[in-house]
Amino acid sequence: MNNIRVRFAPSPTGFLHIGSLRTALFDYLTAKTLNGKLILRVEDTDQKRQVEGAVESLINILGWVGIKFDEGPHLGGEFGPYIQSERLEIYKEHTEVLLKKGAAYHCFCASERLTEMREKQQAKKLPPRYDRACRKLAKEEVDKKIKAGEKFVIRQKMPLGGEIVVYDELRGDIKFMAADLEDQILIKSDGMPTYQFGRKQYLIFACF
Repeated sequence: MNNIRVRFAPSPTGFLHIGSLRTALFDYLTAKTLNGKLILRVEDTDQKRQVEGAVESLINILGWVGIKFDEGPHLGGEFGPYIQSERLEIYKEHTEVLLKKGAAYHCFCASERLTEMREKQQAKKLPPRYDRACRKLAKEEVDKKIKAGEKFVIRQKMPLGGEIVVYDELRGDIKFMAADLEDQILIKSDGMPTYQFGRKQYLIFACF
């Protein structure tokens, strides 16, 4: 195998704990065993919970135990920036593509409405998920709300029918009914990408 790149992507919402250390060690050993590179990319998309000094502390501790990175915010590299908040233009570009394809949409639902909706669903013993209330908003209405300064998130538009099959090396094909999956948030109201969108661990469907 050539050009193996193993990424360790912590969130600076706290200081290094044993679980993250184990993951970093596993990534380091995998990279070195395969003659690859170990990459540090900081997932600072949760700005509200960010802890000052967490990244510097993590780098120092991992260096102390012998885990050295080949690329990262403290080292640079040809695939930077290595901090998610510095990559917003990249996500903005891809978000615009998804919106134009009809694979994503603006959602203006207030947090109070979402909380009330989920409480009602749970009371009926239904799985709590977004009811797609904003999914069919006309472009003119969306533009009007944005112009009026209404807050919004951008959600992924999941297909409403069919089956999604994900291949897993251990379990084989894992199947999900598309209608049972939520229209997850890709871009939060503060303009930051979510964890799923940031790591590119997502499926994008163009629904027509």
